[in-house]
Amino acid sequence: MKKIATWTILALSTSLAGCSGAAHSNRSLDSVHQPVVRNAIHQFDVAATSGDLPPSEQGRLQGWFDAMGVRYGDRISIEDPSAYGAASAQATVRSMIERRGLLISNDVPVTTGAVPQGHLRIIVTRASAFVPGCPDWATKSSLNPTNATSSNYGCATNSNLAAMVADPNDLIKGARSTSNDPSMATRAIKTFREKPPTGGGELRGQATSEGGGK
Repeated sequence: MKKIATWTILALSTSLAGCSGAAHSNRSLDSVHQPVVRNAIHQFDVAATSGDLPPSEQGRLQGWFDAMGVRYGDRISIEDPSAYGAASAQATVRSMIERRGLLISNDVPVTTGAVPQGHLRIIVTRASAFVPGCPDWATKSSLNPTNATSSNYGCATNSNLAAMVADPNDLIKGARSTSNDPSMATRAIKTFREKPPTGGGELRGQATSEGGGK
C-alpha cells in the first residue's frame, strides 16, 4: 500500500511541475505531461467451510469475477487469516483464476477491515493510467522567444500509451521476466528463417475464355 501511494505522489508531482508555467520554458524534447498510475483495491470475502470452498461460495466468487471483468493486468491475491491455512480452499480459488488465464500474486495489499474467521479474502488490485492536463492548448503562447516546445507536446503520445498499455504498472516499472530461455529469445528469428516465403511456389496457369462471336 505504501508503494502505491509513493508511485502516485511521484507521478503527480511530475505532472504538476509541468503545469506551473514550465510548458513555456521547456526547451527539451521531454514532455512535461506524463502518465499518472492509480491502483484501486477491490476485496471479496468467501466462507471456507472446514478448510474447503463449497460450490455455493464458488458460485458467488465466480459471479464477482464476472461482474468485475477480471482481465490481464489485474493483480489477484488471497488473504488467509487462519492459523494453519485453508490449503484446499486456496487451491480451488487458484484453479478458478487460472481458468481465466491469470495467476495469483504473492503481494497482498492492505485492505479494509479484518477478514472474518473461517473466511478467505480475494483481493483484486486494478491499475489505471491517465495523463492529467491534456490536451493543453490553453497555456500555449504565440510568443516563443526561448524556442520552447508546445504546451501540448507529448499529450497525444502519452495519452495513447496510457490508454493502450495492458498493465499500467508497467509504466512505473517494466515487466520482469523470471525466465532466461534462449529458445524464447530466438523464436521470432527462427520463425522468420524457416517460414517459406509467400509467392515462392510455381505460378499456376489459368484458362481464359474469349468473349464475343463473329
